[in-house]
Amino acid sequence: MAKEQSPVVRERLPFLIGVTLLTVAVAFLKMAWLTVAVAALALQTFWFFRDPDRIIPADEGLIVSPADGKIIEITEAKEERFLKDRAIKVSIFLNLFDVHVNRIPCSGRIRGIHYQPGKFLAANKDLASTENEQNAIFLETPSGAQLVFVQVAGLVARRILCWVKEGDAVERGFRFGMIRFGSRTDLFLPLGTKLKVKPGQKVKGGSSIIGAFK
Repeated sequence: MAKEQSPVVRERLPFLIGVTLLTVAVAFLKMAWLTVAVAALALQTFWFFRDPDRIIPADEGLIVSPADGKIIEITEAKEERFLKDRAIKVSIFLNLFDVHVNRIPCSGRIRGIHYQPGKFLAANKDLASTENEQNAIFLETPSGAQLVFVQVAGLVARRILCWVKEGDAVERGFRFGMIRFGSRTDLFLPLGTKLKVKPGQKVKGGSSIIGAFK
């Protein structure tokens, strides 16, 4: 498999340069408390945009987590945009301290993308899945399995980034986007998928196994 080139680099540069220059400028004012506060903000910004490499499971049929965070809900729900049918819904909440790079759950081809403007409710609330700004991606595997994963903005998050487009062939674990700053990711899987996670469990995007196709 060819090595992936991360788009995160270009997304984080303006922020990292900005907070670095701000820290230097404030330091010249010789106000210790303000310098410490701005330096703390800079460190948090650097931490937020971290993009660690992950070991991607290679076994056929596995579905990996599309995001870092905590599983807050596993339920059965109807996916209205693409599947038009009942599916297993796995919801992952990302707090400000989680890695916010989103990753492809399994290899396949992007069959559709649907962006929905909306509110910015707290991402750990149930209404966030339907009311908040979000971006849904429809993927079909080579075996014909279909799933949908959704980037959902949160209370602080005001920017959803998506780096794939309809028709793209994608690999499991590859980066496809990120959400700034604090968010939720919903995953809709075919009924009968054998789940490997439970509510309350912490997962890592690209490496934690969510389940396996039946």
